[in-house]
Amino acid sequence: MIELPVISKDQPERKKKPNWLRVKLPVGPEFKKVRSLVDQYKLHTICESGNCPNMGECWGAGTATFMILGNVCTRGCSFCAVATGRPTEYDTDEPKRVAEAIKLMKVKHAVLTSVNRDELKDRGAEIWYQTVVEIKKISPETTIETLIPDVRGNWDALYRMIEAGQEVVSHNMETVESLYRTVRPQGKYARSLEQIRRIKEFGKRTKTGAMLGLGETDEEVFKLMDDLVEQGLDILTLGQYLQPTKMHLEVEEFIHPDKFEFFKEEGLKRGLKYVESGPLVRSSYHAERHVNV
Repeated sequence: MIELPVISKDQPERKKKPNWLRVKLPVGPEFKKVRSLVDQYKLHTICESGNCPNMGECWGAGTATFMILGNVCTRGCSFCAVATGRPTEYDTDEPKRVAEAIKLMKVKHAVLTSVNRDELKDRGAEIWYQTVVEIKKISPETTIETLIPDVRGNWDALYRMIEAGQEVVSHNMETVESLYRTVRPQGKYARSLEQIRRIKEFGKRTKTGAMLGLGETDEEVFKLMDDLVEQGLDILTLGQYLQPTKMHLEVEEFIHPDKFEFFKEEGLKRGLKYVESGPLVRSSYHAERHVNV
């Protein structure tokens, strides 16, 4: 006879996901094609490493967000599913492999992101630069969004990352100011705002993303919006935080789709040019729409 484990009554139960957060499992020939190319070229995608709920939809449409500079991050953010540790991977051939895969996939709009590489003097900026250059070289019609990490105030590294010709540069705030120590203990709210401002002053279309459901108040979300408008931000994405594992932060609240629509309207009223807001929205979700806004 098999004995079932006894669950303590004092043990908190994980909040049950509402119906609007259910997604379809990845299937179909296009998904399999992308899966094959990612494996063939030994690439990493944030779709997999970040447990993105939209992987089935995006891969099924023949698109993916590529994660360069390995899949081990030097930071330990309490919301993120990407592995934390001491990275060993630094592949100077990676830019060419990424570019070749994008060409084979016939991607019209490519999104690139990366782990934090704080141990590198240039924060990985040269690999960022070369990857964009290689994509533009063999797929000149492909537009590019780069979702770059916090450079810890290394502005020379920042400018190298964004000078290669990409159309959109994104850097995620992730959450409201009061939750930074909990959600992004190695990040700084003011520093990320300054990074966005510098990107805008460089002449790039700017974008950022934040998660809701971590315990933030409406007023704190409004303040985040106002701070971003002050930096000249163009595009904001808002999505529901989903707990990757039991070791990560718990969801404080599942935000209703109507509330996301409310925040979208508020963001536009406050001066943002474009707001993508919904429970399943992630930084690169519908990214092709953000090139010309």
